[in-house]
Amino acid sequence: MDVRSLNELPACPVETTLALIGSKWQVLILRDLFLNGTMRFKELQRSIGKVSQKVLTQNLRTMEEAGIVRRKVFAEVPPRVEYSLTDTGQTLRPVIDAMWAWGEGYKEQLRNWG
Repeated sequence: MDVRSLNELPACPVETTLALIGSKWQVLILRDLFLNGTMRFKELQRSIGKVSQKVLTQNLRTMEEAGIVRRKVFAEVPPRVEYSLTDTGQTLRPVIDAMWAWGEGYKEQLRNWG
């Protein structure tokens, strides 16, 4: 695990969180791994939607380097690769749950305005 050193992270905890999971794709990767557990690359790509292979690969690598996502390669032909959340990644569940709840509440608010 190539976790960033404390000196490389912002002083503000909110900024630190955003530095680690601040992209739309990273949040959607977390969502899908929380909902589905371990997933293969193509399963993630289909689940997330309009993300290119390159962008998904870059985001998964970044999350792996941060110690949030685990990548497991199986010695098979063709090779099989699975992604899952590490223990550190699992601790982000309340963040994703809060985003889910806020999004639902916002949609409900819009329904009531219209």
